[in-house]
Amino acid sequence: MAVIEWIRFFLVVGFLLFGMSIFFLEIFGVYRFKYVLNRMQIAATGDTLGIGLCLVGLMIANGWNATTAKIALVIVFLWCASPVSSHMIAKLQMFTDKRLLDHCSIRIIRDKKKGKRKGDGGQ
Repeated sequence: MAVIEWIRFFLVVGFLLFGMSIFFLEIFGVYRFKYVLNRMQIAATGDTLGIGLCLVGLMIANGWNATTAKIALVIVFLWCASPVSSHMIAKLQMFTDKRLLDHCSIRIIRDKKKGKRKGDGGQ
């Protein structure tokens, strides 16, 4: 029985350390990128993965009971809420940024033979 407890302990420590290392990489990425949408993407991805790994480690440490089920529901909620909130912030940034074209370039590919855009159905 003691061997199973040691394996469980090392799994918990591994998940928690890996989740915390994701958080530290996220902090580095947020300060590294210059454009707000890049920062937001790395923050949302790091939060989702880091929190998920830390909570899985806590689920393993806690054992299988009602608290573990609640932690699983928190993971599901965070995996659903984080991408939606990131998308809404990105939409707000797209609509309010006056210098958007300084950061992005939109290219239209034209068919050289016909002089029409690709994908417009010959209109």
